[in-house]
Amino acid sequence: MVTAAVRHLGPNWYASVMGTAIVGGAGAALPLHSDGLRPVCAAFWGLSCVLLVALLAARALHWTHHRDQARAHLLDPATAPFYGCLSMALLAVGGGALSVGRDWIGSGAAVVLDGVLFVAGTVVGLAAAVAVPYLMAVRHRIEPGQATPVWLLPLVAPMVSAALGPALVPHLPAGQPRETLLFACFALFGLSLIATALMLPLVFARLIVSGPLPLVLTPTLFLVLGPLGQSTTAVAMFADVAPGVVPAPYDQGFGVLAVLYGVPVMGFALLWIMLAGAHVVRARRRGMGFAMTWWAFTFPVGTCVTGSAALARHTGLAVYDWLAVALYGVLVAAWAVAFVGTARGLVSGELLAGPRPVPAAPRPVTVRTRSGAVR
Repeated sequence: MVTAAVRHLGPNWYASVMGTAIVGGAGAALPLHSDGLRPVCAAFWGLSCVLLVALLAARALHWTHHRDQARAHLLDPATAPFYGCLSMALLAVGGGALSVGRDWIGSGAAVVLDGVLFVAGTVVGLAAAVAVPYLMAVRHRIEPGQATPVWLLPLVAPMVSAALGPALVPHLPAGQPRETLLFACFALFGLSLIATALMLPLVFARLIVSGPLPLVLTPTLFLVLGPLGQSTTAVAMFADVAPGVVPAPYDQGFGVLAVLYGVPVMGFALLWIMLAGAHVVRARRRGMGFAMTWWAFTFPVGTCVTGSAALARHTGLAVYDWLAVALYGVLVAAWAVAFVGTARGLVSGELLAGPRPVPAAPRPVTVRTRSGAVR
């Protein structure tokens, strides 16, 4: 019974782990000083740990008992990109351990847990960033009008590593180990940024040329915010840890990059939020119902929260503080809606059901005369 229930459990379910973990991580980055906020953030991190363990176990059952379906997911251009979510789920939970989870498990255990999940998530993310585009090129059969923001998922995973890795730098021995990790994260930043810059025009062109996405995929437009907010967070983290780790003048150069890169990118992120929001309102009016794609409203918005908070630190502008707080309110509301919708779908069994068969086309109707001849 249990194994049958996980037959159609795809890698897209890891988005719920990402979306839950970012509520805690983004809350810890807010410029708010509240005694009650941090325990709540730690509770979200704890919930993300439970969800991660449960999904890893369920996906292990999926691969063990339903390998045909698992291989079908890899060969499906609509599902394969979601393998990037596994990487980001591991990284988000690991990063949360160091930012808020240490309140529960202690700093030493948090560093170890983050280190293990960072390495695992980065390896999985790099594998997905290579394997999924390779499969798209040689195995998948894709038409130009099929481009969706889901294609960005495996390419964004290394950017999550770039943004969360610098937090581990101070916990390494001084000298070469710290500098190596920082520049490795900078390389991951470049890898993801250039790959995203190549893919994003395809997504935007698809919207302009082929029209709006199908209703169920409309929330995935918010996935574009992921590389924008996460890259802004990453360059700010580089600037935070660079002094004393890399030689001058490169340490100061990271500080300049944090502002000169982050400000215009966050400006585009705000434009995209309005564009994607308009598409979602349109889709909702046309009957868009709940689906697992609604988790796209969570993690990408959370990266914009951390990006705004980082810009507030490096520019000293209060407007970014207020922006981070406002986006965090959107994030919490989106998480609540997605979580409730997922819980209802699990209870009803709808979310774990297989795809509905496409009804057969009606047979042509013929008109017969009384003698039986066909006109």
